[in-house]
Amino acid sequence: QVQLVESGGGSVQAGGSLTLSCVASEFSYGTDCMGWYRQVPGKEREGVAAISIGVGNPTYADSVKGRFTISRDSSKRTIYLQMNSLGPEDTAIYYCASGDLAYRGGRYYCPLTSDQRFWGQGTQVTVSS
Repeated sequence: QVQLVESGGGSVQAGGSLTLSCVASEFSYGTDCMGWYRQVPGKEREGVAAISIGVGNPTYADSVKGRFTISRDSSKRTIYLQMNSLGPEDTAIYYCASGDLAYRGGRYYCPLTSDQRFWGQGTQVTVSS
């Protein structure tokens, strides 16, 4: 069972930045992709960004493109989410997750779907206006 531990959440004013980190206890089956999801109470969990641990190609939700950057340090089994130009709409619990690569259009990529194999406990991000 892979353990994922998030850190870096907190409170920030609109326009500010935060960086989230997620450390995996191991790389094994079900950790080809790691990514970030967020959830607001009463709403469905939303995929934010994901990255292939091996190749490093990222996938982003349209709502965060140009503002958020996902990266990984495979030697530390860690991914990061740099969040810039934050707005109140980014307020949520952010979860780290890992899962499998998907294949489409001749290439492998990390899908932002909820059927990930392993999940972290989540970290709160609050953006005030």
